[in-house]
Amino acid sequence: MRPEKQMDIRTALKQGLAQLREARVTSFTLAAELLLLHVLGRDRTWLYAHPEEQLSSADADRYFALIARRANGEPTQHLTGKQEFWGLEFEVNPDVLIPRPETEHVIEVALDRLAVRELRAGRKQALIGEGLQIADIGTGSGCIAIALAKELPQATIFATDISSAALAVASRNASRHNVADRVRFLECNLLERLTASRVSSSTVSVVGAQHAAPQLGNTASGTELGSRITEHGSRFLDLIASNPPYIGHREAATLMREVRDHEPEIALYGGEEGYELYADLVAQSAANLKPGGILVLELGHNSRPAVQPLLDSSAWTNVGVTDDLAGISRVLAAERL
Repeated sequence: MRPEKQMDIRTALKQGLAQLREARVTSFTLAAELLLLHVLGRDRTWLYAHPEEQLSSADADRYFALIARRANGEPTQHLTGKQEFWGLEFEVNPDVLIPRPETEHVIEVALDRLAVRELRAGRKQALIGEGLQIADIGTGSGCIAIALAKELPQATIFATDISSAALAVASRNASRHNVADRVRFLECNLLERLTASRVSSSTVSVVGAQHAAPQLGNTASGTELGSRITEHGSRFLDLIASNPPYIGHREAATLMREVRDHEPEIALYGGEEGYELYADLVAQSAANLKPGGILVLELGHNSRPAVQPLLDSSAWTNVGVTDDLAGISRVLAAERL
């Protein structure tokens, strides 16, 4: 509870971080700063250049209300409605997983693998994605699909998710970053509706007017999308990237309350152990990747022993694992024979 007297920015920030520290909030200083920046609509440079600026009563009330909610366990990103990923700002809310920094390794590995493939083929090194067909499975906020769309401006990207609410957020993010004409959002489980043998104009469900922001007028129709997929045959994708649910239900009690109580269970849990979804994901990827196509998967902290053997079959080659900055096996990648 804040005192009734008027206060300046320095005092408000000091009181805010003290409340969060007392509530044992992780990164309490950063959270206090971000919430104040959100209320004031300012950047960090301005904040520290104007410590004696007086807060209006309305701004102070709003700030300390957010501090109380953060102290109660709500993620900072849900309170501000945004999270940065790959240098881009994404809308987030309780319908989507909050993008994590470690997921940026998925983008790095995908781009590196594509560049190596171009080098092997003797093609020019200016990688712009010309002619590439890419899928992001379990897109959530759309962060992987949209980051790849920005890096590969001539690629076509399909982004699937089982959650219509998540796809609505992802569609708005695609509009925000001006890639809505190249990212097709489909509501389905894994790659089910991307499997070419099952695709038709009647079975493809493209997220459009009912889930997208109004400006998404260029999203492909089901008929157009169906014909584009089927004309490539049963293996038509150049790259599949995914950050699937990989936490085990048995681990739920060990999660931070911000994660356990506020992020969508459907995006968190991959089964009792956490790695159950990978077998279907790998099998469906094998059925949809072109020869030489690339699969890039994010792993949970203990998923590698269960997941890597799925790529030991004759369908895959050039299997590799990339560690994150904490030394955890984070990204598993392979190429389709």
